[in-house]
Amino acid sequence: MSYSPVAARVGPYRVGDDCPLLVIAGPCVLESRQLTLEIAHQLDESLRDLPVQWVFKASFDKANRTSLTSYRGVGLTEGLAQLAEVRERCEVPVTTDIHLPDQAAPVAEVCDLVQIPAFLCRQTDLLVAAARTGKAVHIKKGQFLAPWDMRHVLEKVRASGGANVLLCERGTFFGYGRLVNDFRSLVIMRQWGAPVVYDATHSVQQPGGLGERTGGEREMVAPLARAAVAVGVDGIFLETHPRPDSSPSDGPNMVPLAELRGLLQDLLRIRGALSGQ
Repeated sequence: MSYSPVAARVGPYRVGDDCPLLVIAGPCVLESRQLTLEIAHQLDESLRDLPVQWVFKASFDKANRTSLTSYRGVGLTEGLAQLAEVRERCEVPVTTDIHLPDQAAPVAEVCDLVQIPAFLCRQTDLLVAAARTGKAVHIKKGQFLAPWDMRHVLEKVRASGGANVLLCERGTFFGYGRLVNDFRSLVIMRQWGAPVVYDATHSVQQPGGLGERTGGEREMVAPLARAAVAVGVDGIFLETHPRPDSSPSDGPNMVPLAELRGLLQDLLRIRGALSGQ
């Protein structure tokens, strides 16, 4: 297996070989402006003195909810306003996901990183639109894809002008309502020169596990995150909330905000041991 140098630019950060760990963190979905700023400020206080590069993440729309009646978010206009305020007040890069090609340009006006959801990772028009923004693009690997199939996804973005691309592992379907991780994916996807992110919270989802809602195994986030860092990743993705069980989306698999710093300290110790630091 041959390897290429791994590097990408995300806002002010360089991500890849010999770089600090990228941490993408925030709530699953935007709720109120007050809660968004509360989470962002608490994250900033928790992470500022750690040797990480962090990006605030939240979705303005959850377009793939299980039920038609489930909460989807605050919408594009209000969502981008909230993300812009986080970016300005906390002085950190921000990211959100897009579901339609015409969302790429307005999102890129605010966000430093444009995220492609796993279910949409093969949608060519969406990938091309994201690439043409000139911003870094973070692509979640579909739960239905083999890791080597992500090379074609990566090539679509690069051929469309996307110079800074991150690939993300977030679990693979294993029967109904269950995901598992094949950690070979982290090694395989990284060989093409794109930094690899491990999504520790979506990897423990149980799709449709609660009937009209997605379930999850929050207690498995930390063990899987530790394993991924031990294998070797350039970034970690963690959805978090001060009160996960009250979150309108992905509560069962989110990390309580008060526990996030401790988890990241564990991950950094593992990373440091591997690098001899």
